[in-house]
Amino acid sequence: MEQNAVLWAPSPQRKAASALWRFAQHTAALHGAAPDDYAALHAWSLREPAVFYSELWDAVNIIGDKGQRSFVAGATLQHARFFPDAQLNYAENLLREPDERLALIVQHEDGSRRSITRAALYAEVSRLVQALQAEGVGVGDRVAAIVTHDIEALAGYLASAALGAVWSSCSPDFGPVAASDRLSQIDPKVILAKPQYRYGGKDHDVCATIRAVFAAATPRRLVVLADTVPDQLQDLDVVTWHDWLAPYTAQVIPFVRLPFAAPLVILFSSGTTGKPKCIVHAAGGLLLQHLKELQLHCDLRAGERFFYYTTCGWMMWNWQLSALALGVTLVSYDGNPMYPDPERLLDLCDSEDLHMFGTSARYLDSCAKAGLVPRRTHGLACLRLVLSTGSPLLAPTFDYVYRDWKPDVQLASISGGTDICGCFLGGNPLLPVRRGELQCALLGMDMATLDENGIDNFGQAGELVCRSAHPSQPLGFWDDTDGSRYHDAYFARFPGLWTHGDFAERRASAGFVIHGRSDTTLNPGGVRIGTAEIYRQLDAIDAIVEALAVGQRHEGDERILLFVRLREGLVLDTGLERAIRTCIRQGASPRHVPAIIRAVTDFPRTRSGKLSESAVRDEVNGREVKNRDALMNPQVLELFRQF
Repeated sequence: MEQNAVLWAPSPQRKAASALWRFAQHTAALHGAAPDDYAALHAWSLREPAVFYSELWDAVNIIGDKGQRSFVAGATLQHARFFPDAQLNYAENLLREPDERLALIVQHEDGSRRSITRAALYAEVSRLVQALQAEGVGVGDRVAAIVTHDIEALAGYLASAALGAVWSSCSPDFGPVAASDRLSQIDPKVILAKPQYRYGGKDHDVCATIRAVFAAATPRRLVVLADTVPDQLQDLDVVTWHDWLAPYTAQVIPFVRLPFAAPLVILFSSGTTGKPKCIVHAAGGLLLQHLKELQLHCDLRAGERFFYYTTCGWMMWNWQLSALALGVTLVSYDGNPMYPDPERLLDLCDSEDLHMFGTSARYLDSCAKAGLVPRRTHGLACLRLVLSTGSPLLAPTFDYVYRDWKPDVQLASISGGTDICGCFLGGNPLLPVRRGELQCALLGMDMATLDENGIDNFGQAGELVCRSAHPSQPLGFWDDTDGSRYHDAYFARFPGLWTHGDFAERRASAGFVIHGRSDTTLNPGGVRIGTAEIYRQLDAIDAIVEALAVGQRHEGDERILLFVRLREGLVLDTGLERAIRTCIRQGASPRHVPAIIRAVTDFPRTRSGKLSESAVRDEVNGREVKNRDALMNPQVLELFRQF
C-alpha cells in the first residue's frame, strides 16, 4: 500500500457538523478563510495569538472572568503569558449543570459497574471540599493520591481544584520507592490512598507503598478508600473515606476563582533518567488547551460517551477528565485491558455505547497480534473516533484498524505528553487520515523539525520543536526556584524554542510521523535513525510480538542491537533472523539492519506500560540504570546484562 495513502476522509456533511467548522465559520471575518481551509485557520492562530485565544475562550464557553488581555508576549517564548487578568476555577467549569445525566461510569475487572450522575458528583465534591477545609487545605496546598480511575479519584481531584489546592496522583502499582520519590517532594497535607487493587485476576496489596509515602511525606491526614482500615495501617493516623466524609452534607460549593496561571496539578516525569521531575501545570492553561483539543480537534459533543484507558499516574487521566466541561459522560475501566480475554475493552465499547475510544498504540498492536477482528465480533455501532498515544502508531496498525475494526471510524494518533499535559499533534475532523501519519499540528502550535544545527529540515526526520508559546507550558518544576532546571529541560537545546524530545518528520501533506524519542535515537556511522523506523518493518513479521532496538558503543562507533519477543513456542533460528534482516534492509535501508538480534522473554516497562528503551540502552552499555524504581518490572533488566 502507498506509504501515506488516504484511509479515511470526512464527508462534507460530517465536516459541516463539526465544532471546528463552526469555529472557523464564526471567526471567518478575522482570518478570511473558508471553514474547511484548516491550513489558513492554523496560520491565523499563530499569526494573531491574542485574537485567537480570546475567540477560543468564548468558543469553548469557559466560566470565569476573561479580563482584557488574552496574550502577552514575553522576552522569550518561555516567559509569554496568557490571560494575565483572568479569574477562573477549573472545577467550576467541570461541575457545571449538575443534573441527572451520568458523569462517570466505571467498569471493574471483576464485572462490577458503578456510575454517578452530575448532580451526585457535585454533592460528593461538596462534602470533600468541607472535609479538606477541616484539614486546613487551602489555596496552593497539596493533595496527593494513590488511587485507581474511579469515582473517588475524580471527586478528590475536583474538590482539590475547587479550593485552589494542587493535586498530584500515582497509580497503586507504583512501588514504595517510586511513589515516595514522587509524592514526598511536594509536602502534601492530605493523602488519599486505595490499600488494595485488582489486576489480572489477582488482588494486590498497596499498604507497603502507603506506609512508605506516609513516612516520607508526613501528611496531616491519611484517608483510605476502603470499608475498614487495614491491619497493616492501624498504627498510622488514618481514617476511612466514609468516616472522613460522614460529618458533612452537600451544599453550594464555594469555588475559589484564581488567576489563569494558578497551579492545578503536579505531574511527574518517568524518572528513568533520574529522580522524577515534579512538573507544575496551571488550571487555566490545562482547561483551555484540553477543551480546544477535545471539542475542536476531537469534535467531542455533549451527551456522548468518552473512554480512555489510563491510570491516575498518566497525564491522559487529567486530560480526559476535562471533557466533563463539555457535558460528556466519561467511561473508565479499572483492571487489565486484556483480562479475562483480549476482547474485554471491545465488550465495554459495545455495552457502554462508546463514541470515542482512547488507548495506546501498544494495545492496538496487541489486538492485531491476537488476531482480533472486532467488525466480526462486535457492533461498535456508536464508535466514530479511535485515539492512540503513548508511542508511535505504525502504518500497519492503521491498516489493521481500518480493515478489522471499522472502515468509517476516524483514527487519530495524538502526540504531546506529560510535559504539557496536552497535545502538539493530533486529529482533525476536517482532514483525511493518512496511513502512518498524525493528521496535523493543532491550533496555536507552531511545530517544526530541525536538524542538529537548528535548521528546518522539512521532509526529513529531526528534532520536534514548538516555535510558539502555548497555554499548557508548565509553570515550572517544583522547588526549581530560579527556573534553571525547567529552562535546561526544554529551551536550552535550541534557544527560543520548545524542544520536546521527539524525533519526527513533517510531511508535505501537513501531517507528521513520530520516529521515537530523540534520547533513544540510533546513530550508527553518524546517521540518525528513529527506532520506530525499524519497528515499522518488523510489524509485517507475524512471529514477533514486540521488539526493542538500542544503540551500543562498539569499536569507536555505535551498533544496533535488536531484541525481539516472539510468539509462544517459537524460537529465533537462522531462518527467522535472516527474514528479519531482509525485511529491515528492504523496507528501510542497510543502515537500519541490526548488528545483533536476540530473543528475550520480556522488556522493562514504565508504570504507564511503555517499553523503556533508555533502561535497556544503559544496561547494554554498562551504565547505571537510573531510578530503577520508576520501572514496572526492573528485574527484567537481568535479561540484558549479558549483552
